[in-house]
Amino acid sequence: MNMPQITDRAALLRNRSRAEPDALFLQDHAADALQERLNEVNRTFKSIAVVTGFPDFWRARFPDATIVADDEMLDLQPQAHDLVLHAMCLHWANDPVGQLVQSRHALKPDGLLLCTFLGGQTLHELRTSLAEAEAEVTGGLSPRIAPMGEIRDLGGLLQRAGFAMPVADSNALNVSYANAFHLMHDLRKMGENNALTQRIKHTTRRATLIKASQIYAEHFRNADNRVDATFEIITLTGWAPSDTQQQPLRPGSAQARLADALGTIETPLNRSND
Repeated sequence: MNMPQITDRAALLRNRSRAEPDALFLQDHAADALQERLNEVNRTFKSIAVVTGFPDFWRARFPDATIVADDEMLDLQPQAHDLVLHAMCLHWANDPVGQLVQSRHALKPDGLLLCTFLGGQTLHELRTSLAEAEAEVTGGLSPRIAPMGEIRDLGGLLQRAGFAMPVADSNALNVSYANAFHLMHDLRKMGENNALTQRIKHTTRRATLIKASQIYAEHFRNADNRVDATFEIITLTGWAPSDTQQQPLRPGSAQARLADALGTIETPLNRSND
């Protein structure tokens, strides 16, 4: 069965090609966060791959890594790497589980995946303002911001992809702008503007954008008379399965009773009413 094509890959690549290097603060933030996590791991990685839509940026940050485009089929060799960084692009993937599965196959046993991308709370202010404005001005709604995963659902993606010891966590990056127009202009500069397959193909009415900016300022203005924008950064951590990893005990194999450890009396379960 073919996966639904939520993202228009041609439009996404076109948007990225127009990105300006000095506007890639989201990539910069993600790279710093990933480096901090790697510093906390007591291991030296000798064969690193980075999956990214911004190869020049990530090549500069990880010069010894193999840089791989975030195509539907990743150019990764089986068990070739001990570390895969899937860097700020999973939110545009038409098949996110497939991306994770391919990343796992590229890892040696006990290899590490760090996958960072935008989560479901990203730009909730802009999404709300545009939806309300469009409904008022045109009487309808059109897809404008990519559907992004919620943190409560994302840990399961790693399990589905076959990773051991899966962890998902979230960090909110709050940025302020003079107004909604400055935010939308910045999204274009960072290559994160609308690339949805179902997006409207004509220019948005100016009346809609003006109304959205007014709604945005009314509901999300901060104490500095600017507007706030949220970027939720999700990070998934998982390990390729290995016989050397700690394994859960079989049920009933414990050598000590919990009641003894707690110093309490164990009460048998009453099943008379079953």
